[in-house]
Amino acid sequence: MGFVLPFSLDDARAFWRGRVAPAMDAGLRRVWAARMDDRIVGTVQLNLDTMPNQRHRAEVAKLLVHPDARRKGIARRLMETAEEAARAEGRTLLTLDTRTGDSAEPLYRSMGYEVAGVIPRYARAPKSHDLDATTLMYKVIAMAPDVSARR
Repeated sequence: MGFVLPFSLDDARAFWRGRVAPAMDAGLRRVWAARMDDRIVGTVQLNLDTMPNQRHRAEVAKLLVHPDARRKGIARRLMETAEEAARAEGRTLLTLDTRTGDSAEPLYRSMGYEVAGVIPRYARAPKSHDLDATTLMYKVIAMAPDVSARR
């Protein structure tokens, strides 16, 4: 999910402390974790840090579910939680990207996400030097108020 192996514990701490935690502290990112048998088995992030002309949208990022916990509805529930939070923040559009052909792509489609396009050679594969395509997806989660009706 954006990282290249080997990825050390120090690298993980630096990412968390340098990017995720400060954004959370500023109220610009939300992070959820799913637990099963007292261990974290999944996570998802909602990035609310958008430009002023994009305050109606948010980005879903880093949906991860441990292989031992897959096919149990955890990813779906994490996504539903992120969508609920986005609505509570007044966001009406969610975007995300996923490696083209990845196992998450059918989940997103089943939840109403639509494909905006595919970008070839978007990111390096985690275990090789190959460049993978990414699929950009979006979902309208609420309709924005009709501005013309207020005129």
